[in-house]
Amino acid sequence: MKLQLKSPIVFFDLETTGTNIAKDRIVEVSVLKINPNGTEEQWTKRVNPEMHISEEATRITGIHDEDVKDCPTFKMIAKELARLIEGCDLGGYNSNRFDIPLLAEEFLRAGVDFDMRKRRFVDVQTIFHKMEQRTLSAAYRFYCGKNLEDAHAAAADTMATYEVLQAQLDRYPDTLQNDIDFLSKFSTQHKTADLAGFIVYNDAGEEVFGFGKNKGVSVAEVLKKQPGYYSWMLNAEFPLYTKKVLTEIKLRASGLLKS
Repeated sequence: MKLQLKSPIVFFDLETTGTNIAKDRIVEVSVLKINPNGTEEQWTKRVNPEMHISEEATRITGIHDEDVKDCPTFKMIAKELARLIEGCDLGGYNSNRFDIPLLAEEFLRAGVDFDMRKRRFVDVQTIFHKMEQRTLSAAYRFYCGKNLEDAHAAAADTMATYEVLQAQLDRYPDTLQNDIDFLSKFSTQHKTADLAGFIVYNDAGEEVFGFGKNKGVSVAEVLKKQPGYYSWMLNAEFPLYTKKVLTEIKLRASGLLKS
């Protein structure tokens, strides 16, 4: 089933040096942009991460340090990528938990102001797990009846994710609506304020911590009663985007930033 779109949606996949959102970097990014008129644009770039690619990552992706040493850095392609996906919703496989937070980190490091909060996210893995419980390769076989060649190559994974979502719409017409707003809400397991899940929204729409001794407690309240907590988080290895959101909450609570 073809997607019914009011705005373009970009399916994207990242290959990275590892799985730490705060530390690891992109080594390959692939974008598949679907426009409301049905036209498609594909864009793939290898990236020099300016750090060692872990052996585990190389084992999965097949990308070695030598393969990307002469490629552009993310900072060199950041503005081009931002222009390509500006005004688009975002889709991926496990993207809400990994690809989107890591992409936000890379944009911040590159000094590119790209607000993730202005768009909707559709995570095809979450839809799959709610309905069937499988991996992307299994999802591709299950929904599309084909084997996923070149798994963990960013371009192949991106196209497979798009095809799986279309097949999911065909398979579950009584459950899924062909509407990006519905799919975004359906594929979001937890509403996060900082993408990585360290700061989340409670049922009242208030930002609370999603981890540690202050889990479930209002961020503004913690920052007021435990002033050192803010400095600790800024100096610890939390994602840059988490620190940005934390600072916005602190400034808003002090009246220096409007809601």
